[in-house]
Amino acid sequence: MVRRVVVALLVPVGWSPPGVALGDWRAALAEDVVDLLARLAQAEAAIAATAADLKLAEEIAWPGMRIYEVPTATYLPVLAAAAADGFEQAAVLAADAADVPGMILGKLLQPLDGRPVAVAAGGRGNGLLGVAAGLPAPSWLADHDLDSASASLLRKTAPSPGDVTSTAEWRRLRGPAELASLDMGLEGWDNTRALLGG
Repeated sequence: MVRRVVVALLVPVGWSPPGVALGDWRAALAEDVVDLLARLAQAEAAIAATAADLKLAEEIAWPGMRIYEVPTATYLPVLAAAAADGFEQAAVLAADAADVPGMILGKLLQPLDGRPVAVAAGGRGNGLLGVAAGLPAPSWLADHDLDSASASLLRKTAPSPGDVTSTAEWRRLRGPAELASLDMGLEGWDNTRALLGG
């Protein structure tokens, strides 16, 4: 059995809906992502945070959940921490996609049986939702934050473009357009929904 972990990376959040404090919004988004990861059957769950965000990580973590302190909110330090923890595969997920379905995460991990790296886009102009890799991460994989990364950017340093495969995208909640696309009928994302009055 391959040891897998999906890690919610506490990324910067620069927008919140009118009338919702930015800190409350960021915490709700992250808590909903963590709640989803904690219920995954095919992988363990963890949180990664810089020193400035450790308090938030501790507040939203489930009992016994790993918390990785990383020097930067980028994916390579997270992958390195997961490798040091004995995992064979890891996915790093932006903690601002509150309503992401578990199926999307499964699709992000699935290609790792044959490809070294897989990515999922975060919606138009929103960088990547996540990066997954076999561990230890390939030496050619350059480090980026999820906001600015893209499949094409990661392929620039890969030996072959096929070494980075793209999987199903899911939008991150980073502005009014993404907020308008939320389906209030879908289950989950309870903390974010509560802030929106749903």
